[in-house]
Amino acid sequence: MRRGRPAREVRLNDEQRERLRAIVRSQKAEKRMVLRAEIILRCDEGIDGRKIAAELGVNVNTVQKWRKRFHDYAMEGMNDARRTGKPPRITSDDRLKIVDTATRPPEPVTRWSIRDLTAELNKQGLKIGRTAVHDILNELDLKPYQLSMWLHSNDPDFEKKQADIIGLYMKPPENALVISVDEKTQMQALSHDYRKPMIQGSPEKIDSHYHRHGVLSLFAALFVHRGDILGKVKERHRHQEFIEFLDMINDEVPWNVDIHLICDNLSVHRHEQVQKWLSAHPKFHMHFTPTHASWLNQVELWFNILQRKVMDRGEFPDKENLSDKIMRFIGTYNETGKPFSWTYTGKVLTV
Repeated sequence: MRRGRPAREVRLNDEQRERLRAIVRSQKAEKRMVLRAEIILRCDEGIDGRKIAAELGVNVNTVQKWRKRFHDYAMEGMNDARRTGKPPRITSDDRLKIVDTATRPPEPVTRWSIRDLTAELNKQGLKIGRTAVHDILNELDLKPYQLSMWLHSNDPDFEKKQADIIGLYMKPPENALVISVDEKTQMQALSHDYRKPMIQGSPEKIDSHYHRHGVLSLFAALFVHRGDILGKVKERHRHQEFIEFLDMINDEVPWNVDIHLICDNLSVHRHEQVQKWLSAHPKFHMHFTPTHASWLNQVELWFNILQRKVMDRGEFPDKENLSDKIMRFIGTYNETGKPFSWTYTGKVLTV
């Protein structure tokens, strides 16, 4: 007959049970948190502590510990208890000094490394090691050794233009098509002498030496709310070729449907001859993205797909081969293409 204090009863409500199951399912949860969640879930099922310990490969005292912690403190008891000991050696003032130093550009070098930043802090009288500096910066999500590029738009009509384009994406006009148009230029037909296929333990390899066979430009039109692409490969990308592409779009669209074209500010799109063509085709309405804001043009998303799937690892022995592969990709893409899920609604962006 077993003796001793009876185990504390654990009874979860629906919210607690779902939160614990989410921890167990998560691929990012810490291993210790997953173990604690599994213990509590089994306790909730009424499983004996010894059996839980055997199933999870832990000591029965571990099961009793977390059963008691959850019984006394609920979900808060899942976390480690606050430990006693001497106060932290790095004070709040020290942390401010670390942040202040890390956010000021060093001289004469252009960026801080963890080693250089630690040395500078030591010169300022703060005795601290590289590991502690790294941990504090990581906790604050500060990365002085990294640099991100950002192209700022100084267009005075930025808000008006972006609202116009986003409005077309979110609520298109009736009896009209919204089409994002742009050119992908400088597409090089490159070939390499040697390639080695992927094998176990080694990725595909490509010879760094390559041969150039010329460049092409792709005129592309994304039908925003249908998801398909209309494209034409050209040797050049002057206003003459752009007008030819506009004719191609015009031939593809019913005569009684208005066309709202979204373009960037490339001079080709504003050429005098293009304006004359538009005057002769009043169903075409041009909407220009703000300066340095071509990311508002959805066809740029498709260009990224084209770059990754066709261009980055492609072998093109001549320009004809490059053109053929691009057009075949467009045909394949259109078989399953769907509209992009546009989520940017015009809120202020932060750098």
